[in-house]
Amino acid sequence: MARYYRADTQQNRAISTEITGYTISALVYLQRLTGDGRYLDRALAAARFLAREAWQTDLCAMPFETGTPELAYFFDCGIIVRGLLAAWRAVASEEFLDCAAALGRCMAVDFRAADGWHPVLTLPSKTPLARDSAGWSRMPGCYQLKSAMAWWDLYCATGEASFRELYQGSVVAALDGASAFLPGAGRVQTMDRLHAYLYFLEGMLPALGDPRCAQALASGIRQVSRLLHDIETEFARADVYAQLLRIRILADVAGAEALDSEAAASEARALTEFQAESADPRVDGGYWFGRKNGVWLPHVNPVSAAFATEALDLWERPAGAKEPGRPLI
Repeated sequence: MARYYRADTQQNRAISTEITGYTISALVYLQRLTGDGRYLDRALAAARFLAREAWQTDLCAMPFETGTPELAYFFDCGIIVRGLLAAWRAVASEEFLDCAAALGRCMAVDFRAADGWHPVLTLPSKTPLARDSAGWSRMPGCYQLKSAMAWWDLYCATGEASFRELYQGSVVAALDGASAFLPGAGRVQTMDRLHAYLYFLEGMLPALGDPRCAQALASGIRQVSRLLHDIETEFARADVYAQLLRIRILADVAGAEALDSEAAASEARALTEFQAESADPRVDGGYWFGRKNGVWLPHVNPVSAAFATEALDLWERPAGAKEPGRPLI
């Protein structure tokens, strides 16, 4: 799966292993919703691509992009693990579980840093890339808890206590560092950081038995809502609306924060505005990445579409059909 599609130039960006991982989870989710086996067929083809072609067995590494395998991201690896586990749960193929577990173990060894987890490694040396405080993705931070949630999923799949311990340690580190993450250096940067901060909120869902996590989730939802609605007329991202709507619903089901139905309804309406209509089949039905000062940015983003699918499905379900748990995508 390409990172995104440039509708203005009619070009896809390079194939991304992370976005392929997200897509597997989304396609398995769509198969569950619709019963259409074509979604699962495509998900399994993508999972085989990751396990057989992208995964570098000898190096024990998953590159960021397949065309130029020079970097590996901690965050991306966790998303890929979760995608492979979604495929494994769908068809019980040990190939996918084995690859996911191997990648999870390599994450714990290769990315370990004195202050948590290195965000990026260079390949093949696995040397940490120089950090850059100008962008959150080049720094360690609380957002990495979304990726660390892959270790919790691996613990549930394998029963290996070491995976549970890796996740639990990441929860403590994320809680300790979360207060410094918001806001950003400016309003645009803050909107981008809301997307990443929502990853932190999502990553706490398996740990809500800890009162500190439950409190951080509740206060975090309110903080994101306030900042989003303060900035949205200047810059808004589809994924932020989708992630906020989704975490509101899941936090309510978990008993961590009562659903603000009025705010959620407003966010659901705003999210539907991002869905594109076009004669170009690569655009039609997808979701625009964002909007600045009322103008759509020319990126149709597969992850925005995946988050929106899950968020709107959860929103439209009757109250009794909203299952507790964590985001599947």
